[in-house]
Amino acid sequence: MSQPLLGVRVIDLTRLLPGAYATLLLANLGAEVIKVEDPHGGDGMRGLGARLKPSHYVDPTTSYFDLLNGGKRSVTLDLRHADATPVLDALLARADAVVDSFRPSTARRLGVDAGTLRARHPRLICASITGFGRTGPYTEVAAHDINYQALAGLLDPPAMPGPLIGDIGAAMQTAIGILAALIERQHTGEGSVVEVQIHEAALAWSMFPTSSDLESACYTMYETADGEWLALGALESKFWRGFCERIGRADLIPLQHATGEEGARVMAEVRAILGSRPRAEWLAMFADADVCLTPIHTPAEVAVDPHLVSRRGRVKPDITNERRIAPGLGADTDAVLEESGVGSDQRARLRSRGLI
Repeated sequence: MSQPLLGVRVIDLTRLLPGAYATLLLANLGAEVIKVEDPHGGDGMRGLGARLKPSHYVDPTTSYFDLLNGGKRSVTLDLRHADATPVLDALLARADAVVDSFRPSTARRLGVDAGTLRARHPRLICASITGFGRTGPYTEVAAHDINYQALAGLLDPPAMPGPLIGDIGAAMQTAIGILAALIERQHTGEGSVVEVQIHEAALAWSMFPTSSDLESACYTMYETADGEWLALGALESKFWRGFCERIGRADLIPLQHATGEEGARVMAEVRAILGSRPRAEWLAMFADADVCLTPIHTPAEVAVDPHLVSRRGRVKPDITNERRIAPGLGADTDAVLEESGVGSDQRARLRSRGLI
């Protein structure tokens, strides 16, 4: 895999998923990511990730912390203490970007807000992931992905959400923003500020059609005779035509976008047809057809999907980091601080006071 960010150093002050995934994306492009953690327990994902295990695609014995932090270096530093400031400055002096996920008031209290840091490090790119941004009535409100999705209108009617799309969306926006800022700095010589709000990242998903908006006979799920399911995505007329011809119902071709009672009739007829045979038979029948028909996989089936199995030897998924080990808490503290000019005597004093 190409590593265009070799030589770029990122200081990761974030906690939990959004920041960790953002810096993982950068690490997988070659950046050196130094994760700064509280010496008293570290990132909360260390505990949470040990309890929540991936169920497919990667080794289920791997924790989410491992998935999100493979290949990074861990330094412990208590940012709440004033004596941590010169140590953080030593790290930032050799860094290209810093990422935090504190609420605005917390970032200011810790002295890691963009205004404070860029005054001392003008070439530094300061990326901040917040729930609601620095202005507005929700600025200091505590929330997690379920709350951001709720406020973005994505949970109406109420139902437990699936993927953490606010968190993941914000992480991707952060990584993109940092990449853009690195390019901009090549022209200006100056750093910049990247601000991402998880609420607005979730809101972006409501701007586009959902599957329920598109649902019709040509775009829905069908149960087969053996209780398995198929997903049909024949939105284009050529795909719908091919599907109808293959099931022997060319008469349905003109009714692709039928609505109301007629649309319900078409869907019911297709449902009855696909429900007459087991899934394997339909998949065999459509194996050479260009119609956007696929099985609905269970997690166990995902793990043995022939396409994914064939690609794992050539492509390293950006989230799995299967060959990279996440650092132990503070495993790289001495090495990184030594590289940054923090001598052994100073480290010993900091350690004796529980600051690293």
